[in-house]
Amino acid sequence: MARARTGMGQITEIMRLRHERGLTQREVARSCRVGLGTVNKVLRGLARAGVEWPLPEGMGEQILQELVYGPDSQDRSMDSARRDQLDFSSVHKNLKQRKNLTIQLVWEEYRDEHPKGYSYSQFCKLYREWRGLRDVRMVQPHKAGEKLFVDYAGSTVRVDQASAPFEAQIFVAVLGASSYIYVEASRGQDVQSWIGSHVRALEDFGGAPQICVPDNLKSAVTRPHLYEPRLNQSYKEMAHHYGMAVVPARVRKPRDKA
Repeated sequence: MARARTGMGQITEIMRLRHERGLTQREVARSCRVGLGTVNKVLRGLARAGVEWPLPEGMGEQILQELVYGPDSQDRSMDSARRDQLDFSSVHKNLKQRKNLTIQLVWEEYRDEHPKGYSYSQFCKLYREWRGLRDVRMVQPHKAGEKLFVDYAGSTVRVDQASAPFEAQIFVAVLGASSYIYVEASRGQDVQSWIGSHVRALEDFGGAPQICVPDNLKSAVTRPHLYEPRLNQSYKEMAHHYGMAVVPARVRKPRDKA
C-alpha cells in the first residue's frame, strides 16, 4: 500500500507557513492538521532537492509530492505507519510522573498531532498490549462482597462558598469484584470525615464487605507495619460494628490498591 501523503496543496501550504509566515514546525503541523513528522519530512525532502521558497514557476503539488515521497513509493501499511508514531515508553513514563495526567489526555494530545490516527479505544488497546509485554504482573481476582478499597483521590476540588471557600478532599470507595464506585467530597481527612464517608458509602452499597483495604493515612493507621499495622481505635470500632476486617495496603505498594 502506498504511503499516506498530505492532501493536494498541503505541501505548498507547509512551505508557505514555514518560510513566509515564519511559523515553527509544530505550529505548521497544527495549522495544516498533519503530524509533526510529516512537516519535518516535507521540509527535509524539499531541502535535499534544492527547492526554496518562493516555489519556482510551474512547480505544482504533484511535482512536490514526488520530490518528497518519490514517484512510485511503496511502503508499509497505514496501520504500521501509525503504530510507529506511538512512543508508548514515553506515554507510560508520563502517566507515572505527571500528576493528573490520564490516558484520555494523552490520546487527545496524540490526535492533535495525528488527526487521522487511532481512535481512543484502539489507542488504549495498543497501550495495554505494549504494557503487557513489558510489565508482567499477577492478576488479583476478587470475590463478590469480599473487598472494598478506600482512599482519598490525589487532587482536591475547590468549593466556593460565600462564607468560607475550601478545598474538598475526594473520598473514593471501590468494590473489588464489580468495580462499583462511591465518591464524595469531604471537608478534610480527619477521623470524623473518614469514618463518616465510610458509613455513607456502605449505605449506598447496601451492605458491608468482608474486608476493607485502606491506604496508610493517619485516620486509618496510626502505625504502618508490614505484618502488624496499628489501626486508629475509632476506625477499628467502626469496622467491628459493620463486621469488617481492615487490612491496610502495604506501604509503597500501590498495586495493593485497586
